[in-house]
Amino acid sequence: MSARILDGEVIARSIKDVIARRTIKRVHDGHRPPGLAIILVGDDPSSHVYVRLKKKDCEVVGFHTEICLFDESASENEVISCVQGFNRNENIDGILVQLPLPAQIDALTVIKTINPEKDVDGIHPYNLGLLALREPAIRSCTSKGIMSLLDQTDIPIRGLDATVVGASNHVGRPTCLELLRAGCTVTSCHRFSRDTRSHVVSADIVISATGVAGLIKGDWIKPGAIVIDVGIERQLDGSLRGDVDYDSVIKVAGWLTPVPGGVGPMTRVSILENVMEAAEKVAP
Repeated sequence: MSARILDGEVIARSIKDVIARRTIKRVHDGHRPPGLAIILVGDDPSSHVYVRLKKKDCEVVGFHTEICLFDESASENEVISCVQGFNRNENIDGILVQLPLPAQIDALTVIKTINPEKDVDGIHPYNLGLLALREPAIRSCTSKGIMSLLDQTDIPIRGLDATVVGASNHVGRPTCLELLRAGCTVTSCHRFSRDTRSHVVSADIVISATGVAGLIKGDWIKPGAIVIDVGIERQLDGSLRGDVDYDSVIKVAGWLTPVPGGVGPMTRVSILENVMEAAEKVAP
């Protein structure tokens, strides 16, 4: 048995085609193109790569972008002031603060400054609260991308057992909420979990977002399970590895995401979807 691959690059490309057509129609109807503002603080190489990719995505679908760059030494007040400016900017529908931020800046304080209607990362407490209440909200982009990947399997997930490994505010927790909303029985594993393997082996769906390369082994996986790997770590030889031990898991799982090229492209295209939805609320 060999798992079927959930290719995020291919799926995201098809979604971007749809978004690009929606942008063309908006402009044809006399509206401005959707606008995304990105705030980047510091010199973290990975963050700069992610921002370049997001900017390129926006160009592909015809969005307007504005990028605000700060030195590593920037103060929290400077970043908040930038957010407030984009909150007032009528040409901007979405605001994204690239994480992580330097130690002197509290990420939650900055995120809470974003107008919730422009929180296209979907991690403002207001939007996460709406998600928990099963109310319409701007959905967290990574967990939204994960749910889109699950949709691609054509397997009805209502009633399935799902284990989420990792409980971060921007991936693990919102993913648990999404799965609950979809009718799954959800187990959340975190750093205090005493035996993570015991919760993974019986799961129909395994989603791992820990940043620990190779954590999830093939003998942890129920035959035929759907395995979504959110982790991505650069190794000493320059290669990228996920949380999942790919070579052993692919022999057991029914569906598996690659790293890179699985969750990452789906996260980015979910941002585009959120920006478009925000723009359409302003000018349908």
